[in-house]
Amino acid sequence: MTTNGNDRTTQWKTTIIVSTSLQHHRIRFSDAVKSGSIVFPQSGIAFLIINPQELPENLEEAGLFDKIKKFVTVHRNSFLLLQAPFYGKKELGIMSVIQHRFLGSNLRVLPVRNNTEIVKGMLTIAKATSKPHVDSVRDRMSLARAHIIESSSVWEMLKDIKLG
Repeated sequence: MTTNGNDRTTQWKTTIIVSTSLQHHRIRFSDAVKSGSIVFPQSGIAFLIINPQELPENLEEAGLFDKIKKFVTVHRNSFLLLQAPFYGKKELGIMSVIQHRFLGSNLRVLPVRNNTEIVKGMLTIAKATSKPHVDSVRDRMSLARAHIIESSSVWEMLKDIKLG
């Protein structure tokens, strides 16, 4: 976002595709990717940023559901970031409608308050789902599961019942 001399804020909207290395980010334009989308190819995830405050009351007329449906169809791991500094009745209603409408799909809806949260959230998710990191996370989860099973009194009790 930039501010001009009249204290009016203008918004910069573009499509961003992040390069295969999460260490280096390149902006690349693509006609195949919807405006407002950010794609992390190495992670296989994509983000669509929507500001609920800019949407009219009738979401069908705004074409929002069609835009989200196309986004979900193109990207197998998709995240919808609803950006609003405050989540009032309208914003929570929009989030609820979207979640119910796309229940069972590969869309995850995340509320974010500002640009900082958008960037931090995207980078955290992208890093956690990229190939070298996802294997590490999966290994840690397996170790944690094994530890819980080995040291859980509930599991011990179940073993005793089974053996008796």
